[in-house]
Amino acid sequence: MRSIRAAAVGAVTMSIALAATACGGGSSTSGGSNDSPKTLTYWASNQGASIAIDKKVLQPELDKFKKQTGITVKLEVVPWSDLLNRILTATTSGQGPDVLNIGNTWSASLQATGAFLPWNAANFAKIGGKDRFVDSALGSTGATGKDPAAVPLYSMAYALYYNKQIFADAGISQPPATWAELVADGKKIQAKGKQVLGAEGANVSENIHHTFVFAKQHGADFFTADGRADFTNDGVVAAVKQYVDLMAKDKVIPVGNAEYAQNQSVSDFAKGRTAMLMWQSASANLKSQGMSDSAYGIAPIPVQSGTPGTGTQVDSMVAGINLAVFKNTDNLDGSTKFVKFMTSDAEQKILNTAYSSIPPVKTAQTDTAFNTPANAVLKNTLATSAAALPQVADESQFETAVGTAVKNLFADAAAGRAVTTASVKAELEKAQQQMPAK
Repeated sequence: MRSIRAAAVGAVTMSIALAATACGGGSSTSGGSNDSPKTLTYWASNQGASIAIDKKVLQPELDKFKKQTGITVKLEVVPWSDLLNRILTATTSGQGPDVLNIGNTWSASLQATGAFLPWNAANFAKIGGKDRFVDSALGSTGATGKDPAAVPLYSMAYALYYNKQIFADAGISQPPATWAELVADGKKIQAKGKQVLGAEGANVSENIHHTFVFAKQHGADFFTADGRADFTNDGVVAAVKQYVDLMAKDKVIPVGNAEYAQNQSVSDFAKGRTAMLMWQSASANLKSQGMSDSAYGIAPIPVQSGTPGTGTQVDSMVAGINLAVFKNTDNLDGSTKFVKFMTSDAEQKILNTAYSSIPPVKTAQTDTAFNTPANAVLKNTLATSAAALPQVADESQFETAVGTAVKNLFADAAAGRAVTTASVKAELEKAQQQMPAK
């Protein structure tokens, strides 16, 4: 999912949604229809630096769709801080959009509500076939062994963005490949009066994305093989502590970032206040905030040692946005046509260029427009060193519970309270207690 966001939904809300059998969508019936063939409602996630920018990107494409099909698309761009709660409310109330964006990490959890159109072979055939999409993107569309709950729209990966001038002024010739190198470079950068690494310490989704990667680098998982929450194993505790220690111990993340939750770290980097940023497909966001492409470099996220790759060398989660259709839409045919339109080669090139993301459609991804140096890093990461977040029904509760635990630990670090192995484990124990009993 895109990390301008901070998903703020309680476990109680999700539990209600998972227990419900009602579906969301344009109608209040339990099945789809074509009662309103001339209109459909689309909830788009906030992908750009602002909602206004998203509307500027999307509206011409929706106008194009209307010209082709005669269907008017009513657009609402929903902030990430509201999106998951809005979706969950729609799944229980039966009142929502026809088509919507979902963060790909939510796919299995939202699939469990039963509210979304399953993308079986027949439905995929209507949009050109399942084999049009890259495997890594399809891996985050729902639970293993079930028909996907959504279709990939944008693919993204985390990368390390670094300010070339700040690096040069500090005498640093290349970006850090390991965390030890990053901390060492941080001392040189601080000696020149600059902040080192931006983070969004109050952003629940950002927290879980980074701690998931750190856990992989420690050879750990948040769930057992049979799907039980296992947040307090030694590897997870070490991973969370290492991430928070970038502020608490290593002092490379500024203490003020403990309160960041809405893209402030990207703005700091774009304005030259911070030397480095870990972000998903940030180029378009940085450009919209006035930063030239030539002012920064892009490299893989650091690993514990060596270089990114498989196994414990994971340096990104498989990030992205999926398109879902509410099962009870009252424009089933139009919704399917809209998904086909948005995942067409032409639209994939337009939209993914606008958001500096990677098309999950194979033929679009090979277009020369996506052969930039920045995209080369992102595509290689997705192909060789990214892992999908757990595709389990409790995934959304997991994001909220653990992401909030990390938020609390950053708050401790910013306040000067000790972040110890014991305090990290205690926060993770609280998080695990919020998960449904198995």
